Amino acid sequence: MTDTNATALPATDPGGGDGSRPRHGRWLIAGAAALVTLVAALSLLAMTSNHNEKSVAVPAADSADSGFARDMAVHHQQAVEMAYIVRDRTKNQEVRGLAYDIAQTQANQRGMLLGWLDLWDLPKTSPDGYMTWMQGGHMGHQTKDGSLMPGMATNTELDRLDKLNGKQAEILYLQLMYAHHMGGIDMARDCAQQCTVPQEQKLAQGMVDAQQSEMKVMADLLRVRGSAPR
Repeated sequence: MTDTNATALPATDPGGGDGSRPRHGRWLIAGAAALVTLVAALSLLAMTSNHNEKSVAVPAADSADSGFARDMAVHHQQAVEMAYIVRDRTKNQEVRGLAYDIAQTQANQRGMLLGWLDLWDLPKTSPDGYMTWMQGGHMGHQTKDGSLMPGMATNTELDRLDKLNGKQAEILYLQLMYAHHMGGIDMARDCAQQCTVPQEQKLAQGMVDAQQSEMKVMADLLRVRGSAPR
């Protein structure tokens, strides 16, 4: 049974500009990126001050720091998109509330990652492809045909989610997001071990902790719906 007093996500923006399924609220990502760029700048300035005002080394373009920032920004973008899709497919308060939290958190983290790349004057895309910076590779999670990275949904899966309603939409969303978190956690763990910028290491470990907690919530929500992660 759905709850008509569902937590509302912000209104969507039909516009886009990045070439990927533009119909779900790109203004949130852009706004968060602009705001958190300033936060990232201040954090790096603080780090410089804490090191006796010596200049902080800028990561190389092929480093784990820059690779994680680029790849996780893309990974997070899809999580925000899925939150907007499920918002329109169900009125259930618990699922919409979870989706809202994930969208807000990951949009802000994405803004920070892109802000660091701007501050480091590094490209936001790599000619070598995704996840080449990871020492552990894909950590046993294979990329599905049609997805960019392990854990990410395919366009076919997103289209299917966009056509479902109610309980069916909730189950598919929770399953897709559970898998999405699995892939994201592998990437974040690798950065926590490899990255050299302390703020980025801290952010990566925070992603691991938060997403593991959210996966438990998603598993519980699936169980009460007679389903399970896949």
